[in-house]
Amino acid sequence: MKQTYRILIGIFLLIAIAAGCYFWATGMIDSNYAFRSPLKDTPPAAGEKLGEPSTRRVVIVLVDALRYDTSMNETIMPTLAQLRVQGASAKMHSQPPSFSEPGYSTILTGAWPWLNDGPAFNLDYGEIPTFTQDNLFSAAHRAGITTAISGYYWFEELVPQDTVDLSFYTPGEDRYADEEVMAAAIPWLEENSAQLVLIHLDQVDYAGHHEGGAISIGWQQAANRCDQHLASILASLDLSQDTLIVFSDHGQIDAGGHGGQDPVTLEEPFVMVGAGIVPGEYEDMEMVDIAPTVAALFGANLPASTQGRVLTEMLALDPSVTDTLPAATQAQQTALVTAYAAAISRDVIEMPSGSDVSLYQEALNSLRDSKEFAQRIPRAVVAALFLALVVFWLSKNWRSGAIGWIIGGLVFALLFNYRYALWDGLTYSLSSIIGVTELILYIGITAAAALTVVWLVLFLNKSYFRLSPANAVLKALGLVLTVAFINGLPAVLSFVLNGIKLTWTLPDYLTEFLGLISLIQVLIICGFGLLLTGLSAFFAWLNSRKPRMVAEEAK
Repeated sequence: MKQTYRILIGIFLLIAIAAGCYFWATGMIDSNYAFRSPLKDTPPAAGEKLGEPSTRRVVIVLVDALRYDTSMNETIMPTLAQLRVQGASAKMHSQPPSFSEPGYSTILTGAWPWLNDGPAFNLDYGEIPTFTQDNLFSAAHRAGITTAISGYYWFEELVPQDTVDLSFYTPGEDRYADEEVMAAAIPWLEENSAQLVLIHLDQVDYAGHHEGGAISIGWQQAANRCDQHLASILASLDLSQDTLIVFSDHGQIDAGGHGGQDPVTLEEPFVMVGAGIVPGEYEDMEMVDIAPTVAALFGANLPASTQGRVLTEMLALDPSVTDTLPAATQAQQTALVTAYAAAISRDVIEMPSGSDVSLYQEALNSLRDSKEFAQRIPRAVVAALFLALVVFWLSKNWRSGAIGWIIGGLVFALLFNYRYALWDGLTYSLSSIIGVTELILYIGITAAAALTVVWLVLFLNKSYFRLSPANAVLKALGLVLTVAFINGLPAVLSFVLNGIKLTWTLPDYLTEFLGLISLIQVLIICGFGLLLTGLSAFFAWLNSRKPRMVAEEAK
């Protein structure tokens, strides 16, 4: 009877753990898609206009997914190389998630994805929220600047369309879509129809996803075609009066793909040339610096939620802007820190007069970190109690074979990660995900195969198939539960650091991704482990019948 209870409890635990992992994993993914900034309903108010413009117009060319190393290849992008010599350039850094929609939001609001209220993951057209925070186009419009966008149709949803005077949007992503984008934008440049123009070229990103990845011939050809488009744009400008800015929103891993925390996806080129620009190679900058820098060139207000700084070392600004910028920066940053503190229910950090942007950002990060730390403590206690319970269970079952189960769990982890990281060369980030279904199938097949190997080796080595069916089931349940525990540890770590799902801020994407694939592994381990448990009983039963059959034949 005792054996029966233990078997029933083990089966119940496997079912419960599998169900918990399913709801946890789906909730984790869904919460990333649904994430909204704490400032969603309480955005800081826009400040005053800085002064007079330092340029006649600014043309922004966003080459989607262009990697920094590709941008530096003069044979692939000779026009960009020429612009880099003529103007100001720097390596730009962004923050995860390295998807396009959070990148666009960061570029235009000047705030990081955990604050700017843009999507954290790419949403389908029609589901994309319009900016709730002040942004470059809103600031330009308030300053009386005519604006235009030609590019992918996600911008139609993100940017408030009452701040866009001229527009062309396409659902296409390839070279032909870029030709349509250029056909719409060039007449605006030739006729000087707008003072702020955003031109979005998407074919490099398309090539990375569909034409062989970021080190393929298709990628290089796409980058070269974008460079030719740059030459056409340049021919329509007068750089003694106009300013041209070129950058990208993220990079891609070699295999194609982005979205995670991979360093190559978080480094982008940045080049400015023309009126109001001081040529030279500059130190690294942040993506959040784009919006306030363009606003300063126009003399418009600093976008109210910007976490970046005006790149004054690269600019020759009108004196009216130079005079007002320090006070305007301090007022904008103070309002932002105050609004964020109120939104997350923390005490406002008082800043000394004359503090620069970096100190205000340290204050913002401190507010965020303090709330995260307070929430992590109780989660750490829960995790510690869980770990202690499992260690106690393993110690109680040490003589029953727990050491073999632990070795099995470690071998499973070795086999799974050997195939994942070494055999298939996948990264531990969102960048390696082609699709949710594909990820589940990949992990499911790999985990099932690894668990089968571990189960067979252990049962054959320990002769567990010679036990009674009930005892074989108990050994199998012990193995499966231990393998699930060991390979579920990344999920426990993610729980402590990030919680079960996103609420008011974004997670650490490395530990969250490790937690996600851990949850899927554990789900498969528990589900497939039930099948192996049944097979253990069956083979033990067959083995127990052999002596009887031999005895009957002897009679």
